Amino acid sequence: MDFPRVLRERRTERRISQLEMASRAGTTQRHLSFIESGRSVPGRAMVVRLAETLNLSLRERNELLLAAGYAPAYPQTPLDDAALAPVRAALGHILAGHQPYPALIVDRSGAMVAANDAFGLIVAGASADLVGPGRNVYRLALHPDGIAPRIRNLAEWGRHILDRLGHATELRDELSKYVPELEPSSGQLGFAVPLQLDSPYGLLHLITTVMTFATATDITLAELKIEAFLPADAATAKALHEASLALVKGHEGRGDP
Repeated sequence: MDFPRVLRERRTERRISQLEMASRAGTTQRHLSFIESGRSVPGRAMVVRLAETLNLSLRERNELLLAAGYAPAYPQTPLDDAALAPVRAALGHILAGHQPYPALIVDRSGAMVAANDAFGLIVAGASADLVGPGRNVYRLALHPDGIAPRIRNLAEWGRHILDRLGHATELRDELSKYVPELEPSSGQLGFAVPLQLDSPYGLLHLITTVMTFATATDITLAELKIEAFLPADAATAKALHEASLALVKGHEGRGDP
């Protein structure tokens, strides 16, 4: 991999001038110009500073270091490793604490890592092949055998999901076939695009928030996303509480702990 070319491409993709980048990284524009032209070889610390200045992900920072001929700086620990036991416990607390509202955890590719019990209301009726750990949640959302038939605003919500997938990916190309054309509208969408989902408890209006570990220094942890659903109106909040109570009663009836 050609380090000067990669660095230049990352900078131009973010529309940052040499002068601005040099200032942020604590160097001169002349020095940065020499680095990008291959006339100067940066030290490892400088490569790390440049990567930080570009706000690259930890994975991309490692790739930039490798391109410059240096060893990666950030580890990638399997989530089931003993070292990440406190992380797994924290994630479990977050999922449980979000009840009675749905929440799930996904990895970099969109594969589900875990979900709370309330998420069962979201996936009700979806094919078993699309649900569960390791399954892609974006495919679950938009596939005709997933929850798509229950989404009232599939065109709007589908566009929201496709935008999160980036450009020219195989998954985006696949899922775009399932999303209807979005009709132009001059209507007010409100403060956020809600997920309008049919359920046994009536029509749910849900908004989402995505949380990450902002100070992570491990790639696995940095790439995890916690997606939490919140009610956009009082009727949805009431329905989610009713669903949660029914679930608890169901567990009690079966003698589940």
